[in-house]
Amino acid sequence: MDDREIALQNGYLVKGYMDVNIAGYDFKVDPYHVDFWRKAASGTWEPNTYKILAHYLHADSHYCDIGAWIGPTVLYAAQLAKKVICFEPDPTAYRYLRWNIDLNKLKNVSSYSLALAETMSISRMASHRGKPGDSMTSLLFDNESSGVDVLTMAWQQFLDISPVKHIDFMKIDIEGGEYQLMPSLKAYLQEHKPVLYLSTHAPLLDPDTRLSSMQGIIDVLSIYDKCLDENLELIDINTLVTQDALENFRSFVFTD
Repeated sequence: MDDREIALQNGYLVKGYMDVNIAGYDFKVDPYHVDFWRKAASGTWEPNTYKILAHYLHADSHYCDIGAWIGPTVLYAAQLAKKVICFEPDPTAYRYLRWNIDLNKLKNVSSYSLALAETMSISRMASHRGKPGDSMTSLLFDNESSGVDVLTMAWQQFLDISPVKHIDFMKIDIEGGEYQLMPSLKAYLQEHKPVLYLSTHAPLLDPDTRLSSMQGIIDVLSIYDKCLDENLELIDINTLVTQDALENFRSFVFTD
């Protein structure tokens, strides 16, 4: 049974939403991702992510979510932070992101349908699984049949035209796009030092480029005093170039 059949069976499509409790908060969410929302509610989807958000966000925090998808971290962060800004370039995913923000009447969230990258351009992106709107859409992939053209913008270009002046916590989860994005963020990160929660996707890269790409991340983020793992345990930043980090999807926290 697919998500639409489940939604029909449970009347979610008639109501226009389903009710879930995620990490202690009640939400109304779109009825087209039933299986995912059930996983999030059960605590089996990225439990450490919610713990990290809870650890660092507070009532005065300004939070930035780069790679918001349909909003599971945005909804939660909006309960903790003063202000949330989020980015999701995939138009299908963005449609659900906005739906979920509106269902929960979140007045402290601003969303943008664009990809942060090195420069402003129109770029092609797709999921390596070939399904529009899924959580693996990336600028790494250019699929003519299932891909979409999206607007990309450099972080400083965004700041120049936006009301955003301060970020306390930045989450980046962009399915391999981080290797091109991070060098363009270095000056900003060095000056402002927001807590950074970065998901890395080395397995999506060509094996011959993984080591140099991850070393590039280290070169940018060595400006931080501390590197922590998903359990908020202090680790050496060179963990990013170990075999484990090169062969698996790993996330790290950087802070002073």
